[in-house]
Amino acid sequence: MTANFQFLWRDRQIDKDFKAGVSLHSHTMYSEESLAMVPRYTAKVPYLGAAIRRQEREYETRKGDALDFGRAFWTPPLSPRQAHRLEEKQIQSTFQLPGFVSLTDHDDIRAGTQLHVLDRFRNAPVSTEWTVPFGPTFFHLGVHNMPADESAGLMEEFRSFTANPREEKLGELLAMLNTYPDILLVLNHPLWDEKGIGVSEHAQALGRLLERHGSSIHSLELNGLRSWSENRQVIWLGRRAEIPVVSGGDRHGREPNAIVNLTRGANLIEFIHEVRYERFSHVVFMPQYHEPLKLRILQTMVDIVREYPDNFEGRRMWSDRVFFRPKPEAEPVPLTSYWKNGGPAVVRHFIGAMRLIERRSVRSALRLALNDRSTVWSDLEVTV
Repeated sequence: MTANFQFLWRDRQIDKDFKAGVSLHSHTMYSEESLAMVPRYTAKVPYLGAAIRRQEREYETRKGDALDFGRAFWTPPLSPRQAHRLEEKQIQSTFQLPGFVSLTDHDDIRAGTQLHVLDRFRNAPVSTEWTVPFGPTFFHLGVHNMPADESAGLMEEFRSFTANPREEKLGELLAMLNTYPDILLVLNHPLWDEKGIGVSEHAQALGRLLERHGSSIHSLELNGLRSWSENRQVIWLGRRAEIPVVSGGDRHGREPNAIVNLTRGANLIEFIHEVRYERFSHVVFMPQYHEPLKLRILQTMVDIVREYPDNFEGRRMWSDRVFFRPKPEAEPVPLTSYWKNGGPAVVRHFIGAMRLIERRSVRSALRLALNDRSTVWSDLEVTV
């Protein structure tokens, strides 16, 4: 098993044996991102937290029901074509190599299936990020390059398991997926306690998952939106479990993936075989990964709430891309249906303040205030 790590802000030399770059794990308009964390994250934000609590009370008064943010979600702004081109262009301009792109929306394959029928994107894979409940938590498994003609049936199997998880069924599904020689299974951001059960409890669940099913998982992900300290632990975990590590940017906005792979393969299948069978991976950390992580997340938030006048009708305003289910079983409706003219003034002011980070002076100040690169730099010397 061989894993090489290249940090492009230190070393820009590209080995002539590499034939392409690979972008794994990024999202399009077909991913649903829950807003359940909004009250928790905004509780201490001046004015905004109080305004959101006021909206909750007003909603309950009007509807006779509590405002459940768990029934609300936002969707990333880019279409499959826009997202694919963004990732492809970064690889082409940075490395002067072709780019292979695998789009992985949450429990959804529409991005790949729509691209697949277009001649320009006929080699685009059909992939997904499958939500896998396991014990007290859940994990995300990147399933890359499903056979196009079987992808709908496979997705139904995944959704059925997510809705009614049984561990024996998980073993069966993983074994079945391993019968496809050209599929790559990547355990995405394995150390992220996304459900919030506690770091120790999550680590124990991860240990059980790898002990029972690790032989069916082809690689662990180094995630472009997770900290270096966490990714460093994933590298250590991969070595201990003897599972290769690969890149995964997890892009939701307009910043292209901050971690990619270079491959000696001439197409995506050859890259998959390189990782899955040869157990070789060359991971490249792009310059944006060296930026403060909090600043990058703020920029993603700005990308989410900005206007996109070139998008098709119903996807241009941020409120077009945020949805709410009035009842758990109801069809989601865009926030535009509830909030006219951009919503309450406090929300408009908050979004206006967010957009200030696009100003060069503000961004420079935030870069200094949020700087966590010194820790990354010192750890690089230890790991590599």
